[in-house]
Amino acid sequence: MQQISPTHSRIGWIGTGVMGASMCGHLLNAGYAVTLYTRTQPKAQPLLDRGSTWADSPSAVCALSDAIITMVGFPADVREVYFGPQGLIAGAKPGSILIDMTSTDPSLSREIADAASARGLQALDAPVSGGDLGARNAALSIMIGGEAAAVDRARPLFERLGKTIVHQGEAGAGQQAKLCNQIVIAGTMIGVCESLLYGYTAGLNLNHVLTSIGSGAAACWTLDNLAPKILQRDFNPGFFVEHFVKDMGIALDDAKRMGFTLPGLALAYELYRTVIALGHGRSGTHALLLALEELSRTRLTPQSSSR
Repeated sequence: MQQISPTHSRIGWIGTGVMGASMCGHLLNAGYAVTLYTRTQPKAQPLLDRGSTWADSPSAVCALSDAIITMVGFPADVREVYFGPQGLIAGAKPGSILIDMTSTDPSLSREIADAASARGLQALDAPVSGGDLGARNAALSIMIGGEAAAVDRARPLFERLGKTIVHQGEAGAGQQAKLCNQIVIAGTMIGVCESLLYGYTAGLNLNHVLTSIGSGAAACWTLDNLAPKILQRDFNPGFFVEHFVKDMGIALDDAKRMGFTLPGLALAYELYRTVIALGHGRSGTHALLLALEELSRTRLTPQSSSR
């Protein structure tokens, strides 16, 4: 089959949330004809204003698409989009390629791949890392599971969305690589937030602290991009806490299925459940600070960086 190209391929896009809208916009910029569906049509209006076409259901997207990308919220949403009465598995034309970029359960990705193959379709799981910033800048890391031929066919799409594109293995392997990513982020976020609370309590200038530790062995993306937001108590999301908790739960379940435990991740999972209980499920992942403040009975104020 030919590689996907704006000269002969039509794209379907389902899901226009914090990251999906920016990602879809990159394909419009590249000259692809795009047909859109999302549960809340007003969220898609900026993309419709730029020339994309609205469809009333996932199956309606199929009629106008050669490749269909989904970027939704939870495994239940993925299952509905693919297997529901108006879903992609039943509606896609033979030869179509289905690409799920949602972070979801590896077993669901394998189920989708098997069902797609039985109907003459190709399917890939291709979750991403990089948050809203990576989505806006087309700088995402894309982790792909599925057949190599399908990865090669879809590569032009991935190259419009990300900087790091790695085929991890068979169906579900992309999701498992993304879970590895989330495990690292969970532990790192605890360290960053606890470091800032410690520095604050010790009376340090936190801007000076970040300059020092961000240039040493502790250097990481979270320190560079989220610690400054924490200092200003800006908890706007690049990635929702509730979605992060979903990912951690999937990782814990998959580890249990394989017969081992992840105690560090289990701790982060419980701390993030506290963030949700505090009413911040739709805040960014760096809102973990709020749970740690609750436990330590202190509060890092926006002025703390100049103490």
